[in-house]
Amino acid sequence: MAGKEKESSGGLLRFLYNPDTGEVLGRTGMSWLKITVFYIIFYICLAAFWSVMLIIFYQTLDAFQPKWTLDAGLIGTVPGLGFRPRPPMSNIDSTLIYFKAGGAGTYKVWTDDLTAFFEQYERPSEGEYREQCSDDHPAHPGKTCLLNIENYKGENAKNCTKAETYGYRYGAPCVAIKINKIYGWKPEPYNINDFPANVPEEVRRDYQPNRVYITCEGENAADQENMGPVKFYPSNAVQSFYFPYNNVPGYMQPFVFAHFEKPEKGVLINVECKAWAANIVHDRQERIGSVHFEIMID
Repeated sequence: MAGKEKESSGGLLRFLYNPDTGEVLGRTGMSWLKITVFYIIFYICLAAFWSVMLIIFYQTLDAFQPKWTLDAGLIGTVPGLGFRPRPPMSNIDSTLIYFKAGGAGTYKVWTDDLTAFFEQYERPSEGEYREQCSDDHPAHPGKTCLLNIENYKGENAKNCTKAETYGYRYGAPCVAIKINKIYGWKPEPYNINDFPANVPEEVRRDYQPNRVYITCEGENAADQENMGPVKFYPSNAVQSFYFPYNNVPGYMQPFVFAHFEKPEKGVLINVECKAWAANIVHDRQERIGSVHFEIMID
């Protein structure tokens, strides 16, 4: 038994280095040199091949415009909606806005996020790309429309200001609703003589074809009852001249404040906000053309 172990040990040592042939791990020095040179050349050629393929691929891309857009892209032709304030990073997957109102409230995390969101619209960076727009004068090529942030302050926004803690102190929270960016998408107006049956009355009333309207409602009958009235600042619509989004530096994503004036306390309220234009469809399961969140106030 000991002889076999000694023979096995000796075979391993001779494999590691054979003094008779000068082989190391079964190969001579010349053999190791040849295989090393082969793999160096092989991997250089492999890296060069992939580098050339990447260079050719990047030549087909535009630095500002996606290769596939709208119907041809994965995002599609219908924008979704987003909302702020967002939950903290520790609970990033949540859509619940939960806080305690009053002087000793727990709403600071929400108001801080709204303040950070609001401040990005006041930064002067890339201002040279922005210009004043109107319904008759959209942005020139290579420019983007300036969002008049003054419309979201003072009497124009009333309770949805930082000074009023965006309504959270009083248990009447404001939520910013924004239309997500889809490259090249432009809203299409409804035919005012033939509104689809699902268009709500608040959109039909005083409808203007150069607007994208926003509505918010409770998802279920109980939610609708508990949600109470909702008021929008500065209005329940955004102007169409902010579209399309063309990846121009300094683009200011339009939004509205939804002010939940008297939501019921102590109950969970499911809210669904929708955007309205002729080329926006709604799918609750896929969250197309809409956004869902919950509000709960103690």
